[in-house]
Amino acid sequence: MVYDVNLQEQHASNLFDLRGVVAVVTGGGSGIGLMIGSTLLTNGATVYIIGPGQSNLDRIARIYNEAAEKIPGGGRMIGLEGDISLKSEAKRLAEEIGSREPYVTVLFNNAGIMAGNFVPPTIPSSSAYVSAFFDAIKQEDFNNVLNTNSVSAYWMTFAFLPLLEKWKNSTEQVTKKFVPQVIMTSSMNGWTKDSATSGWSYPYLFSKSAIGHATSTLAHELLPLGIRVNGIAPGLFATEMTASGLSNKAGVSVLPPDKKIGFEVPALKTGGTRRDVGALALCLVANWYINGETVLIDGGTLLKHPSSY
Repeated sequence: MVYDVNLQEQHASNLFDLRGVVAVVTGGGSGIGLMIGSTLLTNGATVYIIGPGQSNLDRIARIYNEAAEKIPGGGRMIGLEGDISLKSEAKRLAEEIGSREPYVTVLFNNAGIMAGNFVPPTIPSSSAYVSAFFDAIKQEDFNNVLNTNSVSAYWMTFAFLPLLEKWKNSTEQVTKKFVPQVIMTSSMNGWTKDSATSGWSYPYLFSKSAIGHATSTLAHELLPLGIRVNGIAPGLFATEMTASGLSNKAGVSVLPPDKKIGFEVPALKTGGTRRDVGALALCLVANWYINGETVLIDGGTLLKHPSSY
């Protein structure tokens, strides 16, 4: 018996051909957001990067659009300024993108900040702990981190639901290839028991724990709509957060050789790369069968540190 096997649909060039895809990436002008956005752009997607400072977003978009023009089937990148921690801004951004695009394929709730870092106490006494964990932490830092890293994902997810649903209900051929999805950027710090892996910031730890729970909860909530919710939990990556002030003009950061890391990374000592997180983003966008999961991408860090992952 002769079988006619067509492998074309399983070829990488077809699986990850994102032409026609519309993606929105918060915090897309730098760090992990830019690593994800530039990967989507390279594979043909239209990518909206959201962040503070329109002029900087325009500059980043111009750099990457010029590079994408040299690639067959490359997409385009568009910058939009917005404060995603505000409910009103989430609505405005959804309306703005909805006025330009017929739908959205995938929303990456990626934006994140870090503040409220403490210096670990060296004396095992309540006064030393109060000084380090309470007195030194500003309430506004705690609030800003939680609002930006966690609450914003709630506002953005529901503000963009109608555009994600329009992708699902569209009759255009490209919309039959991918399932609409929300992808959260959590962190290994959503599961760690060692505050050293977070750069000693409890606001950051709490915010990333919240995103991890929101991923599974919202995935359950949105089942009737056929809109998936998944997550990415990065470990150490070179970003403005981990290598402040060391980004080049294209928004790419590099950890200096003498950078002191307060925890062990079994894999690359310089952390993950845009290839690592970009490949994971492509997998989640292309896969129909993953829902409610957060994928840990930490180079094995949590194998060395106590965690509940």
